[in-house]
Amino acid sequence: MVSSDQRRRQLAREKFERQQQRREEARRRTRRLTVVIASALAVVAVVGVTAFVSLGGDDKDKNDAASSSSASPSPSPSASESSAPEPAMKIDKKSKYTMSLKTSQGDIAFTMDAAKTPHTTNSFKSLADKGFFDGTKCHRLTTQGIFVLQCGDPKGDGTGGPGYTIPDENLTALGKAGKDGTVTYPAGTVAMANTGQAHTGGSQFFLVYKDSKLPPTYTPFGTMDAASLKAVKAVGTAGVTGGAADGAPKKAVTISKAAVDKA
Repeated sequence: MVSSDQRRRQLAREKFERQQQRREEARRRTRRLTVVIASALAVVAVVGVTAFVSLGGDDKDKNDAASSSSASPSPSPSASESSAPEPAMKIDKKSKYTMSLKTSQGDIAFTMDAAKTPHTTNSFKSLADKGFFDGTKCHRLTTQGIFVLQCGDPKGDGTGGPGYTIPDENLTALGKAGKDGTVTYPAGTVAMANTGQAHTGGSQFFLVYKDSKLPPTYTPFGTMDAASLKAVKAVGTAGVTGGAADGAPKKAVTISKAAVDKA
């Protein structure tokens, strides 16, 4: 017999798959949009527009309480932005690094192993060194089915990124997926958000404050210390603004300063 918890997780995963399918279809449609620029030579300029994948649920899914806990993919950069290269590799690939976030809800820190996630670690150090994360908000909290706090969007609405993408890494670290297609992301894990497609990570990441089952397609690249996990749990316990299961955290989390240093 399937338990209510298993059924809720199944519904959450099914909803996630529906969202991904709809949004991929939207991506294909919008990429076909063109802008015709009249000129003496009748030159046609085609501007590809990548549809942002919203981190929240679709409006028609908001009433589906059992499936409101979809995973948290980040948006893909636009066609013009995605042509930018990722930062040149400057870190020591044999070292571990600590990312420290000073936030309105306390300090949050996590360790990154460059040997396992060199591209992700290098990107986060490059962005932190430039002050990219300073003044940004953790814009999404999910409190049902999966338990994550999502951060790293400079726009604060789930559509922002650094202007480039980085490759997926370390995807086998959490073990082989079960029959339901998921693995457990343990509490304390920090992982990259993405669009649901391979190698589409940018700057958005999520902090897991309670064991969560997700497909093994989100790069796990960091581990929070005990004090940091406690701070994130407190945000999760406070819940989502308006009482929903997914949305802006009631306890607003603003990152005032981010830094990455060798551990």
